[in-house]
Amino acid sequence: MVLNYIWIAFFVIAFVIALAKLVFLGDVEVFPAMMNSTFESSKTAFEISLGLTGVLSLWLGIMKIGERGGVINALSRVLSPVFVRLFPDIPKGHPVTGSIFMNIAANMLGLDNAATPLGLKAMEQLQALNPRKDTATNPMIMFLVLNTSGLTLIPISIMVYRAQMGAAQPTDIFIPILLATFFSTLAGIVVTSIYQRINLLNRTMVFTLGGMAVAVGAIIWGFGQLDKDQMNVVSTSVANILLMTIIVAFILAGVRHRINVYDAFIEGAKEGFSTAVRIIPYLVAILVAIGVFRASGAMDMVIGAIAWVVHACGGNTDFVGALPTALMKPLSGSGARGMMVDAMTTYGADSFVGRLSCIFQGSTDTTFYILAVYFGSVGIRNTRHAVPCGLLADLAGIIAAIMICYLFF
Repeated sequence: MVLNYIWIAFFVIAFVIALAKLVFLGDVEVFPAMMNSTFESSKTAFEISLGLTGVLSLWLGIMKIGERGGVINALSRVLSPVFVRLFPDIPKGHPVTGSIFMNIAANMLGLDNAATPLGLKAMEQLQALNPRKDTATNPMIMFLVLNTSGLTLIPISIMVYRAQMGAAQPTDIFIPILLATFFSTLAGIVVTSIYQRINLLNRTMVFTLGGMAVAVGAIIWGFGQLDKDQMNVVSTSVANILLMTIIVAFILAGVRHRINVYDAFIEGAKEGFSTAVRIIPYLVAILVAIGVFRASGAMDMVIGAIAWVVHACGGNTDFVGALPTALMKPLSGSGARGMMVDAMTTYGADSFVGRLSCIFQGSTDTTFYILAVYFGSVGIRNTRHAVPCGLLADLAGIIAAIMICYLFF
């Protein structure tokens, strides 16, 4: 329901602004630009789905092997003490907890191509537990908020972009991103728990969240001892070694349980193809709305209004130049990436705005894209409190990114 209102608002606001530009400013280019954006966004949505087909087939095939080989059940048992409190509506030891863990682990390692199919598999399993097939359940929402909060330990792609844009130290945003994304995820868990009346003040959750904080601190310290070249090599190597280890471990588990791993893979791969086809309409809907909103100039007006308010309140407006990245990130990952590159091009890769744009890019994830793809893959229409929880996590990440950037740079 919330996505419905937001989708309508994007088009209505964009149309009103474009009409005002035409009537009062004589801007005859705005409507052609908006129409062009609808065609381009539709094409992009299809290309994304097409590009996902192979990756989905691969990873859902691997997941099917892991499921039949007992790996997913083993992960479920290990994670049960935490997940039974964070996802109280999921039956204890259910295989979906293993899928959720694999998805979150892939996101933390910056392995987006692996995370999406793993997440779609988890949503499929959560939907099997859903008594109302068109309405999001509490576990679905908690799972999506964990995704939209964007917890990332190794922001490889952002460091690569900074290197390409001529940054003197491409890895200088690593620690700030790690801190900002941690606060975003923590805020997402707390806000969603309040909505769902989940008690986090118990020994298991306190030790888990405290352990995460200690782990984050250890990673920050460890990578802080490396220079930029070593950091890039270690980050890339660790991510890829872990990914290949997972694939081989799943296959060996299947062999150990004497299953036909090839047939299991083919069965899972077929699910990947059908899932990629199912999400096309949902992607077209959300990306076209975002494209029209951006082409109308509405995004520029929002940024200008924020700058005026901050200046009127006597605040420092240095961060405003990076806000397009922050505001675009919940809507479109590629759009936010373009905003980040534009900020580094305009202000410089090592400028305050350039660095802050990179931290924005790494501190949260594409909330509406994730909601559209994940909910769309299982036919969820009533998203309940998923949007406000996801956006509040994004807001926490944005605020943390601004404060941390001022602290560091």
